[in-house]
Amino acid sequence: LAAGRSTRMGRSKALLLAPGGLTFVARLIQTLSRGGVDAPLVVGRSDDDLLKSEVESAGARLVINADADEGGQLSSLLAGLHKADRPGVRGLMITPVDAPMVTPETVSRLIAVFEDTAGLIVRARYQGRNGHPVIFSRALFDELRHADTQSGAKAVLRAHQDAIINVD
Repeated sequence: LAAGRSTRMGRSKALLLAPGGLTFVARLIQTLSRGGVDAPLVVGRSDDDLLKSEVESAGARLVINADADEGGQLSSLLAGLHKADRPGVRGLMITPVDAPMVTPETVSRLIAVFEDTAGLIVRARYQGRNGHPVIFSRALFDELRHADTQSGAKAVLRAHQDAIINVD
């Protein structure tokens, strides 16, 4: 998810450099691909030409969130869900662009736990703190689509708190 305006930063968080010299978005695309995500998608804004170029250079597809200003993060999640949802897709892994230090091992472990358990929600946790990425099962796609815009995906997480599988 990379459609925010990054107004406090003064420039796109997605294009900040991570350790190792890659941009946040390029590092996440590489991490997701190496970790086993079939087709990483980056949700961004239609007017962010630099992001589009970086995403394409890194081998992923940019999904435009036309409602980014009004809809917030949930609208980005839904734009990605709309593009990713097709026959055979069993889940959707979500991570914000401002969490670039996820490792391919974390991604592959989350996928393995999701596949082994058929959990509704599989979430990374680090030192007891909930984090990203988060995998939502297809069984929750409609709930995400109808989530309250103010609380977004957090409402779905709260509604299924007992079903969340946290992966340390």
